Amino acid sequence: MTQTVLLLPGDGIGPEVVWQARRVLEAVDARHDLDLQFTEGDIGGIAVERSGQAYPAATRALANEADAILLGAVGGPQWDDLPAQERPERGLLAIRADLDLFCNLRPALLFPDLIGASSLRAELVSGLDVLIVRELTGGIYFGEPRGVVTREDGIREGFNTDRYDEVEIRRIGRLAFEAAQKRSGRLCSVDKANVLEVTMLWREVMEALSSEYPDVTLSHMYVDNAAMQLVRDPNQFDVLVTGNLFGDILSDIAAMLTGSIGMLPSASLNAQGTGLYEPVHGSAPDIAGDDSANPLATILSAAMLLRFSLDAPEAANEIESAVAVVLEAGFRTADIAERHSPASLIGTQAMGDAVIAALTD
Repeated sequence: MTQTVLLLPGDGIGPEVVWQARRVLEAVDARHDLDLQFTEGDIGGIAVERSGQAYPAATRALANEADAILLGAVGGPQWDDLPAQERPERGLLAIRADLDLFCNLRPALLFPDLIGASSLRAELVSGLDVLIVRELTGGIYFGEPRGVVTREDGIREGFNTDRYDEVEIRRIGRLAFEAAQKRSGRLCSVDKANVLEVTMLWREVMEALSSEYPDVTLSHMYVDNAAMQLVRDPNQFDVLVTGNLFGDILSDIAAMLTGSIGMLPSASLNAQGTGLYEPVHGSAPDIAGDDSANPLATILSAAMLLRFSLDAPEAANEIESAVAVVLEAGFRTADIAERHSPASLIGTQAMGDAVIAALTD
């Protein structure tokens, strides 16, 4: 049966890294007869340029028909002066809301051969394998009311609303508990329950859920402490679950523990298993077109796509193993190259070639 993968290259380096991931998917398709069919649409800045909307109706139709979606990146300085509702990033918020992609999985896994690229000492990050489960369709990024107003005294005031109801908290909590069950059985819920009522409710719901998962040890941590602890002793964590804003920040901290944000994939899932998969990094417009971007995060996102949405875990494992082989062989893009290292410095296309070669060896 044909399985449709929608490609949304987006802006900046997005088209370059998505192209390499497509080549890798085509290679594993040939090996496993997955019957993949690719479609392509616009999102972000390129969509604004072509259609006037960051998430146009044509892309929305393709997204709702796809079995899985692979996205590159959105945004760039040329769109920074647009009104907030017209900016490229609104495309990401719109597709998440449209498909109800409420669960964001962000693994922070350090490949052994990149341990020297981490900004922390080797003994602190050795064996790092943390999963951040981030609620993605609620919280302050979506809460109403929001806006900028001019008060009676003439002073402009900006405001946003952080909202979660217990249904939203419970459904992300269940997925986090289930993820912890498949790992070491440790779940840390991150909040700011000492000052924010919305996270007081968050903590209450997580505590109530814990009785349904007696094989999982639940702990709680304030977000400021969690940020500090990720840098001080990251291996104390296994699975973290948190809201949209806190998850956005903590996942980028965790990303840098691995040596480069260019190495980290992510998955955004709905209740039906449809997912949007994308690298954690941004559009990096300063290096777009230079053949220097690291495509491995997007390639690893393609592996997650196979595992979570297309039920092809063997093909996913092969991609992840091929990436490990390439790194062990010493191939590096500029972002993961260590100073004075004998590693082979290669570009985007060559890194894609290397992963495909490792798949077919």
